[in-house]
Amino acid sequence: VSSRMRFFYDLLYDPPSFIITNPFGLLKPFPNPKNLKQLFISLEKGDIFGRDLLLKTLSEYGYTKEDLINSHGEYAWRGGIVDVFSPWQEYPYRIEFSGDRIVSLREFEPFSQRSIRKIDRLIFPSLRESPGSSQIFHEWEKPELFVPFKDYLEDSLFVIDDIEEVEKDWEQTLKDYREQHEELKAQQKFSPPPEEIYPPRLWEQIKHEALRLTAFAPPAVKKTFHFPFQSVPRFENKIPFFLQYMKKIQEERERCFIYFSTEGVLHKLASLLSQHQILSLESSTPFSSPKDGAVVLLVGNLGRGFSFPREKIAYFSEKDIFTEEKVLVSRPRIKPFVSHFQDLKSNDHVVHTDYGIGIFNGLVKMEVDKKNREFIEILYRDDDKLFVPVENLNLVQKYAKLGTRSPLLSKLGTPTWERVKARAKKAVENLAKELLHLYARRKAVTGHSYSPAGTWQSEFEQTFEYVETEDQLRTIKEISIDMESESPMDRLLCGDVGYGKTEVAIRASFKAVMDGKQVAVLCPTTVLASQHLKTFRNRMVLFPLRIESLTRLQTRTSQKKIVEDLKKGLVDIVIGTHRLLSKDVQFRDLGLLIVDEEQRFGVSHKEKIKQMKTNIDILTMTATPIPRTLNLSLSGLRDISLIETPPKDRLAIHTVVTSFGRKLIASAIKRELARGGQVYFIHNRIDDIESIAQMIKKWVPEARVVAIHGKMSGLSLEKRMIDFIQQKYNVLVSTTIIENGIDIPLVNTLIVNRADRFGLAQLYQLRGRVGRSSRQAVSYFLVPPFIELTHLAKERLKALQEFSELGSGFRLAAKDLEIRGAGNFLGSEQHGYMEAVGFDYYMYLLDQTIKELKGERTKDVKSEINLKVDIRIPEDYLPQINLRLNLYKRVSSAENLEEIEKIRKEIEDRYGPFPPSVENLLRYGIIKHLAQRIKIRAVDRIGRKIVFKFFPDSSADLTRMTGLLNKYSGSITPQGVMSLVSSSEEESFLMDETIFILKELTLM
Repeated sequence: VSSRMRFFYDLLYDPPSFIITNPFGLLKPFPNPKNLKQLFISLEKGDIFGRDLLLKTLSEYGYTKEDLINSHGEYAWRGGIVDVFSPWQEYPYRIEFSGDRIVSLREFEPFSQRSIRKIDRLIFPSLRESPGSSQIFHEWEKPELFVPFKDYLEDSLFVIDDIEEVEKDWEQTLKDYREQHEELKAQQKFSPPPEEIYPPRLWEQIKHEALRLTAFAPPAVKKTFHFPFQSVPRFENKIPFFLQYMKKIQEERERCFIYFSTEGVLHKLASLLSQHQILSLESSTPFSSPKDGAVVLLVGNLGRGFSFPREKIAYFSEKDIFTEEKVLVSRPRIKPFVSHFQDLKSNDHVVHTDYGIGIFNGLVKMEVDKKNREFIEILYRDDDKLFVPVENLNLVQKYAKLGTRSPLLSKLGTPTWERVKARAKKAVENLAKELLHLYARRKAVTGHSYSPAGTWQSEFEQTFEYVETEDQLRTIKEISIDMESESPMDRLLCGDVGYGKTEVAIRASFKAVMDGKQVAVLCPTTVLASQHLKTFRNRMVLFPLRIESLTRLQTRTSQKKIVEDLKKGLVDIVIGTHRLLSKDVQFRDLGLLIVDEEQRFGVSHKEKIKQMKTNIDILTMTATPIPRTLNLSLSGLRDISLIETPPKDRLAIHTVVTSFGRKLIASAIKRELARGGQVYFIHNRIDDIESIAQMIKKWVPEARVVAIHGKMSGLSLEKRMIDFIQQKYNVLVSTTIIENGIDIPLVNTLIVNRADRFGLAQLYQLRGRVGRSSRQAVSYFLVPPFIELTHLAKERLKALQEFSELGSGFRLAAKDLEIRGAGNFLGSEQHGYMEAVGFDYYMYLLDQTIKELKGERTKDVKSEINLKVDIRIPEDYLPQINLRLNLYKRVSSAENLEEIEKIRKEIEDRYGPFPPSVENLLRYGIIKHLAQRIKIRAVDRIGRKIVFKFFPDSSADLTRMTGLLNKYSGSITPQGVMSLVSSSEEESFLMDETIFILKELTLM
């Protein structure tokens, strides 16, 4: 829709002179020119445009209302702030109102929800071609709303390319539309007949008037024009053949132009041509004509090359020389993994540090000391209730359960919880000591310290076809630092499917080879190994490196030769399956091991990998990390790098959980084939996989169906897979063998039969096989009637729908922990303790204990602050409960003053100028932090008097106390209670004075 709206916008303000479309795009009625302007909103700073009018318009335009916006086509509002994500923009807009006047327009990053730049003007389109009102159903055919395309495109020349194909597509699509129309009519849903939307008489008229492009001219046609263009050869990385061809072109005095995607690739090829005495010239224009017949090298976007033999001229694109490889370009990151109560719902289990496990029952308001205050209500055993002030939410965690069983609720007023907590703390301490010992032992081993990047490394990086994302660059830097240090690297690289992990691994491999080391890349399947082999070879084609693969599919002779060459050091990079772990495989000097999708390897394979790990560098790549590695990485016991940036134009995969049905399957496949795409159908039973393939052929006769599974011979499996990649087939019926398969941008529909029988990580991996391009991808998970599903299966499928946004693999692994529980996460002896306190609280204890043992922090101090001031976030300022909870939690948990300042800027940016009570909340955060820092038990207020109660081991600066006592007419008792008299009872003044006093005592 957004592309069509962009076209209408251009028709309005900058009519194109050349349009490429299909019959349906052209024949579908266009909005009436009189109404066209109503389909776009243009706003400028200073405009008068009411907030309510804007919200009403966004709803009519078809935008979806959300609490926080994250994807195109969404909007959100809070007080005088409206956020809109236009499908035309890379970043969403933030519109700030003062009354009805627009006072600020900004772009912001969805990941952090923070503004990144101010703008003066913005435009966004409707997502509907007509106003979203009920009149459309009755009046759609009236000329007031829609008109035929001819009302816009007068005196146009129509050109039809390949009339037979276009006609065939027209007939088939019209037939599908008629079937859909009949189905909707039977369901008594509004659906105009296809012939009324796409009038066949107009199509006949176009065919009659059009100029036709055909490969072979029919003899009966009198008026024929010949275009003597030819395609150029494709070299597919065969560089010697390409160089030979260039020499031949120069000998025959042909003019030759080559287009490259980046200057890095251009320079590398220029030096290659000069090494082989082939003249070349770098130019910025395709009209240069060098007299010595030099090959002209340019940077530009040419899809495919062509030649004009009569004029002796040839144009090549980079893709004619090198096989193309799609990685990614920049786009803002998505939501963070750590969520401070952003996903907390009523009836969720929570853990209070002091009172144990209860049930969250929402936010409640109560009057205390004549001030309205907010509390969270927690229900305990025997209907006991606990009201926790929102400023103390740092004491409450969400309870992540270890299985499907709900935990036992704690009983208030009994010592049980304290005993449970003490036992868990003791167990955690023992575990932390053991883990730190292991970590220290690994750090003590000396590995190879790699040299800093040289000229070749820089040249290699410049040949990357795309712009690296911020995350990729950070990860590459982290890996370089690891490799250049003396300790062996053991890093987990976690990035969603298709986010560019391979490029990061390729850079690490190149660095290792430049130091004379060998690299082994371990993959769980042969299909993935062959894809990596292709990708690695394509990227390193301009460098003298030998890259081989080693899998059981190769002939014995071939395997034997590669094994011998590895031992002699003649192979730089070897990519293979667990065949690499066989006893006969030995390296001359292995420096780096890359393990792709670690969770796919069995226990025995993992033991062999561990044996290889002694002093070589290890990089483990995964999209859904197994929970154990995920949490060890989070606890700082293993280094982790996150790539959370999706490729530009990548859309979140639409996930549908539904029951098996012929109509649904047939229409899903037909819809994908109609847009020239391909389909994966997953059926995980080899016995009847062929009959499923036959069933699809019967239901969708035009589909070209092929089936694959793990028991097929390696050669036929590979052949069928390659045929599918080359589009000889458009529906692949497969077992989960494709789970770690090849990237095929054309596959954008996935159908999984009996999805309830799969694990969460498996389903996530499968879903990641589609949606690798800018097209909207859909995954259908077919399940038996919902009532028959086990509780665990329901939870899994619910999680998949919940985390359908981009980059959710990391958060999904955390959800997986919650569903199947951590199981034997850190050994069976820890399981009981973990279950007793909840996974999140257990991990919190582990994290704190490790910091204590490393000497990074002291024991927790709890300070009670009661200054009797209003610190609520008003509902009319921020209506969404979860966002309020999130802010309360973050302010109460802030570990330093910089964090509070960051929250202050974020609140103002995201929600607009804040009321006095929110300013008080931030001051409260500062007071609490300072009081805990110098170990003050409580800060109370009685009228104008501020009372500070010190812990015996308080670190307050006693030399400053005398000055404070004099200034504020104060007193102090031997028990460590200091009373000072404030000069005003006004809330903001009183809090600022308290902050000043605490800073004095802190030596700040």
